[in-house]
Formats: sequence, C-alpha cells, structure tokens
Amino acid sequence: MKATVQARISPAERRALAQMARELGWSPSRIVREGLRLVAALHPVSGRPRIAGLAQFHSGTSDLGSNKKHLRGFGS
Repeated sequence: MKATVQARISPAERRALAQMARELGWSPSRIVREGLRLVAALHPVSGRPRIAGLAQFHSGTSDLGSNKKHLRGFGS
C-alpha cells in the first residue's frame, strides 16, 4: 500500500527530524514510519469494549436474566 501523508510540524520538530535523519542515516519518511509503529505498539487499537464472559456460558434457561422467579434469593 502506497500512501502519502502530509503533516504540519513546528520549526523545532523540523529541526529534530533533520537531526535524527543525520544521526541515524535514515530518511525522514523512515523516521515517521518507525514513530508510527512505536505509537501503535504502545496504544493498540481494539474494537468495541467487551463485557468479560459475555455469551461464554449457557444455563439452558432462556429467560434467566429477565424472569424474577429465577432471581429469588439471589444476593440475600
């Protein structure tokens, strides 16, 4: 996949990018790609939040959570 990304960076960020490119011998694009990879590793993107154990157990009772007779004595 080829893509071009444009970003506005401050003069200080531009200087830092140029300095890293000189010291590492990398292109600015490679530095940006590596930075993106590092940020993605630190902040993984997940899907919607899930409820632990949801739909993992089957009681055999279809109305277990909605029928009050099943909840008699529960929690007391």
